[in-house]
Amino acid sequence: MTRKLFGTDGIRGTANIEPMTATTALLVAQAAGRRFTRGDHRHRVVIGKDTRLSGYMLEPALTAGFVSIGMDVILVGPLPTPAVAMLTRSLRADLGVVLSASHNLYRDNGIKLFGPDGYKLSDEIEAEIETQVARGRADELAAPDSLGRARRLDDAQGRYIEFVKRTFPAGLRLDGLKIVVDCANGAAYRVAPTVLWELGAEVVAMAVKPDGININKECGATSPRALCEQVVTHGADFGIALDGDADRVIVADEHGTVIDGDQVLGLIAGCWKSDGRLRGDGVVATVMSNLGLERHLGGLGIPLTRTAVGDRYVVEAMRERNCNLGGEQSGHLIFADYTTTGDGLIAALQVLAVIVQSGRPASEVCRVFTPLPQLLRNVRFESGAPLDRPEVKRAIADGEARLKNTGRLLIRKSGTEPVIRVMAEGDDEALVNGVVDAIVQSIRSAVGGRAAE
Repeated sequence: MTRKLFGTDGIRGTANIEPMTATTALLVAQAAGRRFTRGDHRHRVVIGKDTRLSGYMLEPALTAGFVSIGMDVILVGPLPTPAVAMLTRSLRADLGVVLSASHNLYRDNGIKLFGPDGYKLSDEIEAEIETQVARGRADELAAPDSLGRARRLDDAQGRYIEFVKRTFPAGLRLDGLKIVVDCANGAAYRVAPTVLWELGAEVVAMAVKPDGININKECGATSPRALCEQVVTHGADFGIALDGDADRVIVADEHGTVIDGDQVLGLIAGCWKSDGRLRGDGVVATVMSNLGLERHLGGLGIPLTRTAVGDRYVVEAMRERNCNLGGEQSGHLIFADYTTTGDGLIAALQVLAVIVQSGRPASEVCRVFTPLPQLLRNVRFESGAPLDRPEVKRAIADGEARLKNTGRLLIRKSGTEPVIRVMAEGDDEALVNGVVDAIVQSIRSAVGGRAAE
């Protein structure tokens, strides 16, 4: 079956346009609820969201769908995606749902689903749900006396705050550190500053006034410039930029210089190997991770396994190899000893723990390898299949020949938006830039693509 609803991270699209309409949200809830109804116990689902205006439309639709098939709904309001995954397990729920389009702007929204174990659903289960949505089987609705009920969990934020704090080493505090945290006007706008303050840090909070339409707008993990400026302005020791649903993080040192997910993976992998904490067959990352990381880990005797782009695929590979560390260059970082999905706040705390224990500044601690020149450019297109065009195929083949054995070339269509991502890396920066430029131009010429936002 060719999937039309689900991409690499659940369902995503423009709010109030299919598939992100109230009607489809209701059908998805009914289908997912039926899939996870098992046994005679009272079934329940946890629903969280970020701060997008469209959440007010989609949350009631999901609630109606689940209630209509007899599932009880627990509403937790704006809360990070990893918090919903945690609460799904903690509350022994049958399903967890997050309304969020992650790092996208407010116009978009999405539906992410977690199973009772707190992990994102497999491709196979998503395909089953999509099939049920297409059928729209209203004959399986609950009888009037078997409808579900809905209630709000008032202390959901407090539960998550305590959960996150427990991942920070006992006996350590953040006293004496000034930390800027950019919450992207998103789901972590309350919990992130609170966690840092309770652990002893002096906190400078920014992007913590969501209004429904300012989520990820010139702030957050995908726009860290504002964070870096504030770190320098306030003379801070560290900066943390989360995205809209706080499942990814980009950090900055005291000079306002960005430290990406690859550097964090390299740092934590080395520390955990030294401490005997690194478990399983090495570290898992994606095809986007810098070749410099692979070389660094190889020098430490740590194998690197690469997966397709998407934190769910990283998690699947980690589970197969019994690994407890994996992630993406973009900042989706998974610490399997604590979480079942990416958690930006927990990731930041693991870095801060190393900084506190070392007694050295972030700039000295967090740069563990020199990345190879790498360039990623996005081309947005309206329709068609750009990668199937002969002229684009020729440009890609020419790029691969030019790089030969000195680098890597990766071309892929985004699973969450109509964008082609063109990435190349290698020892020769000028060559990398030239290869990417040529391929991007061929795509634009072929289908009228334009630079992505």
